[in-house]
Amino acid sequence: MKKSFLLFSVLAFAGTVGIAQNYPDANQTLPEKMGWMQGFPPPQEKTLHASDGSFFEFPALRYSVNHIREFFPTRNVSSGNGKKYTLKTKLDPEIGKITFTPWDSDKPMTFEESLDANYTDGIIVMHKGKIVYEKYPAGLEPDGLHAAMSVSKSFTGTVASILVAQGKLDPSKKVAEYIPELKDSGFADATVRQVMDMTTAIKYSEDYNDPNAEIWAYSAAGNVFRPANYSGPKNYYEYLATVKKLPDAEHGDAFGYRTVNTELLAWICSRVTGQGLAEMVSEMIWKPLGAHYDGYYQLDTSGIAFAGGGFDLNLRDMAAFGEMMRCNGKLNGKQVIPEAAVKDIALGGASSEYKAAFSKGGYPKLEGWSYHNMWWKTNNSHGAYMARGVHGQAIYIDPAAEMVIARFASTYYASNKYIDPLSIPAYEAVAEYLIKK
Repeated sequence: MKKSFLLFSVLAFAGTVGIAQNYPDANQTLPEKMGWMQGFPPPQEKTLHASDGSFFEFPALRYSVNHIREFFPTRNVSSGNGKKYTLKTKLDPEIGKITFTPWDSDKPMTFEESLDANYTDGIIVMHKGKIVYEKYPAGLEPDGLHAAMSVSKSFTGTVASILVAQGKLDPSKKVAEYIPELKDSGFADATVRQVMDMTTAIKYSEDYNDPNAEIWAYSAAGNVFRPANYSGPKNYYEYLATVKKLPDAEHGDAFGYRTVNTELLAWICSRVTGQGLAEMVSEMIWKPLGAHYDGYYQLDTSGIAFAGGGFDLNLRDMAAFGEMMRCNGKLNGKQVIPEAAVKDIALGGASSEYKAAFSKGGYPKLEGWSYHNMWWKTNNSHGAYMARGVHGQAIYIDPAAEMVIARFASTYYASNKYIDPLSIPAYEAVAEYLIKK
């Protein structure tokens, strides 16, 4: 078994994989052209496996992102039987023609051209509550579900923000007050707020080029395909108890994008509510939203939902969720989640202190940004903020332009540092176009 695929979800969702060269373009790698998993049984050379990682090697991942449930155990996120949201559609053919210049380039491209450049599987642009642009270039169907990858972190952060707004979760409390099992871990004296903002000073690396990085122990703890002689932590929670604090470092000083913070936050929320993450997302967000499709979470060996990157959902439902966030927690006139929770996500974390902490996180292209409640804040003049996942997953919310963009993709490069140069300026160009309408 390839070590790099012990647990694909951690590898893929954390987003530090480097860019590869000379891969075939988006049109050449369309899942229907590649013929993955077609036939009864499929030919051996077209059969994908999770146990050896072949299901997530490019271009196979272009198929797999739409079929995660076929490879791993999962838990349903029920949308319930209540009233469903409605979205009006008024497509604007000019959006595809909008031009922008990618970062570090002097060659403009159109928004439409950027879709294939980013191996887009599906994208929706909403303006003032209406769908004004919707495309499904590869693999994904309008009624399909797609891996959200690290966009999942923002759903976990939203659950926590709801609990804070309801007075059920105190962000000033120390982790050990909620999770006594971690009293001897590096997380013990961190506050819940520091976990929510990923400013915990823990000894944990997600550098996949380092064979001794802690990511591998974390991966093995949740890997459902681990070898029989494995003797380490048996699930995510057991792994969290092994995490140590960085010597001579203080919680709250620096931002560090570490997936284990999201696992811990979900555990804290579960301890508060007595529910698993899938149930919390269903009861607090999916059912009140009136989502049209059940989602699902990938599970570890003990049935614990992978909070940092395991959520799979429908594109229109994700766009509706983004629109609800843009409208301070309301959709179709209904208050879905507390307004205070949305305002803390949208407006919190913009101070110089947050920006200073973020500047230590190693994101030179995102100067002036910050991170709060597991959402990325641009702090630009429009007040835009976003959920981000590797391989091109995104929810981009621009309050000033009254715009929401939801995108699923399957790029061969994982890290957002290769995706942002084509994506962020494209989103900003669409916002500038829509703000004038």
